Amino acid sequence: MRLLPAPPGTGIVFHRVDLDGFPVEAISRNVARVSYATSLMKKGVLISTTEHLLSAFVGLGVDNAIVELDNLELPILDGSALPFVELIQKAGIRKQRRPRKYLKILREVEMREGNKVISVYPAHSYSVSYSINFPHPLIGKETFQVELSNGNYLRNIAGARTFGSREDEKAMRNMGLIRGASRENCIVLTREGIENGPLRFSDEFVRHKVLDLVGDLALLGRPILGKIVADRAGHAMHTALVSRILRDKTLWEEVTLSEEDGHAATYYSSQAAAGSSL
Repeated sequence: MRLLPAPPGTGIVFHRVDLDGFPVEAISRNVARVSYATSLMKKGVLISTTEHLLSAFVGLGVDNAIVELDNLELPILDGSALPFVELIQKAGIRKQRRPRKYLKILREVEMREGNKVISVYPAHSYSVSYSINFPHPLIGKETFQVELSNGNYLRNIAGARTFGSREDEKAMRNMGLIRGASRENCIVLTREGIENGPLRFSDEFVRHKVLDLVGDLALLGRPILGKIVADRAGHAMHTALVSRILRDKTLWEEVTLSEEDGHAATYYSSQAAAGSSL
C-alpha cells in the first residue's frame, strides 16, 4: 500500500494498481458487504477492511489522499490505526488553500435494530459515546466517550486494536479475509481470557469500536459536526447511519469554519493532504 497526496476536493480515493489503477472512492454509494469489516466496491472491484485507515485520516484531519493498493484488502498491521497515523505523520501533512466543508447535523437521527441503537445529535464539534456488551468474562459492558479534538484521537483511540475469537478467525478466513492475521495484529480472545495480552487500555475493546465508527463515518465524505451515541452497533449500523444522513438533506447543512472554530471542531479549517508508503 502507498499513500499519495491529492489536490483539494479529491477526497480519499483507493486505486487498485493491480487492476490498471482502477479508482474506488471512499464514499457511501460504494459501500459493499458489511460484516466483520467495511468494504467498498465499484463495478465489481473490491477494497476490503478500509475502516482503520479512514479512521486515521479523520483523526489526523486529512481530507485528500490517493491510496494505492495491489490487493483487495488493506494491510491489517497491528490491528489498530496507530501504524497508519505514524506513517502519515512521518510523511507530513500539507495544509491546502481550499476551506474545509463540514457536515453539520441539524436535528436528531436515531436508528434501532433489536437492542442495537445508533443516534446522532446536533453539536458544535465531533464527539462519540459508545457502549458495548459482550458475553465474555473480560469484556462485558464497556462505555467510552471522547471529544475528537485536541489530540484526543491520537491519545485515546488510534492505538486500540481489533479483537476476535478463534471461531471468528475461521469464519473470516473462509470469506477470504484476514489472510495476514496473526497474534501480532489482533487481540485473540479465548473462552477464559486473552491469548496474547496485555491490553493497551483496560477498555481497549470499546475504544476500538470508536475507532471503527470514526472510520465508517468518514464515508460521509466530509468531517461531521455532531454527537454520535451508539450502543452495541457495528459496521452495518454505522454505514446505515451514513446512508440515512446523506439521503435526507434536511438533517444537515454544509458549513465552513473560521481558523479558531476549525481547531476547536477538529484539526484544521482548511483541507489537508498527506502521503506515505508501506
